[in-house]
Amino acid sequence: MRVPDPLVLTSPANPRLRALAGLRRRRTREQEGRTLVEGYDELGLALDAGVVPHSLFYCPELMGTQALADDLVDRVAALGTEVVRVSRPAFERTAYREGPDGVLAVVGTVDRRCTDLSPGPAPLLLVCQGVEKPGNLGAMLRTADAAGVDAVVAADPVTDWGNPNTVRASKGTVFSVPVASDPTAVVQDWLRARGVPLVAATPDTPTEHTEVDYRGPVAIAVGTEKTGLTAEVLEAADHRVRIPMVGRANSLNVATSAAIIVYEAVRQRRQAGV
Repeated sequence: MRVPDPLVLTSPANPRLRALAGLRRRRTREQEGRTLVEGYDELGLALDAGVVPHSLFYCPELMGTQALADDLVDRVAALGTEVVRVSRPAFERTAYREGPDGVLAVVGTVDRRCTDLSPGPAPLLLVCQGVEKPGNLGAMLRTADAAGVDAVVAADPVTDWGNPNTVRASKGTVFSVPVASDPTAVVQDWLRARGVPLVAATPDTPTEHTEVDYRGPVAIAVGTEKTGLTAEVLEAADHRVRIPMVGRANSLNVATSAAIIVYEAVRQRRQAGV
């Protein structure tokens, strides 16, 4: 059993807790180079990926069993991270999601460019151009993690990898899947320099997503929720593919579309032993 922390915050108006709320704003995250990870599972995955939090705020009353709370707090404290206990009312007012489980950590933001990635000779990559909703970006990261995608690249990103809702929707996989952000032109140049063909998802093509060969190096590109990929990407693509649909809606959710095409690539690559 760990020794209780001498510092206990009980007021949501405490300056330290108010500073956590500031990290919900992108400008603050970019200025400080920090973001929030809320949730036991999310923080656990981040720790497994080698993330060392700057600080941990926790509420044992919300964390389930005392042993669970002690194990996580001891694990983080062993990294040299400051741990701060927070009363239940103060934590519930500070947390950014409903039904918090008593874990909120401050960590460094993920800030990489394409040139920081080393995906290997025959990578499977996912390019997300202009995706606006953090939940969609996070869902695509979970797909990438499950499917073994080598890297996810945000081209002309509207949201940032450190958005707490992206972190939450990704279940923390933003820290385990290699990610990067760059302008679209830079992403295209990087792919061409590596000899990686680009497969663009669009409803405006006769080619179905199962009719393309994904067994070599390949980057699958999906676009914004409203308008899809830009003409710039579609014109530069080596292949344009569509997912067959028979309903009245003319498109699927972008995260769903990405998952369908990624798993077709996985199916082909597994059969070929790639």
